[in-house]
Amino acid sequence: MLDVQGLTCPLPVLKANKALRALPAGARLTVLATDAASVADFQAFCRETGHALVSFSESDGVYSYTLRKRDAEPAGKGEG
Repeated sequence: MLDVQGLTCPLPVLKANKALRALPAGARLTVLATDAASVADFQAFCRETGHALVSFSESDGVYSYTLRKRDAEPAGKGEG
């Protein structure tokens, strides 16, 4: 669980990306955010990185995302 409520673009996605790096392939991460722009940000993030947006919901201004880390790092990509 990653709580990034109160943070605005691009911080929710950046913090989620950092958290995903520490997880094994296939692991799930739930992110709670309050920035309305995070809806489009997380969709684009998953499209571009290969992580899966498993679920998304909104309740009383809190957006909940469940992400599944991609199965493997793309060739040629590593932490630098």
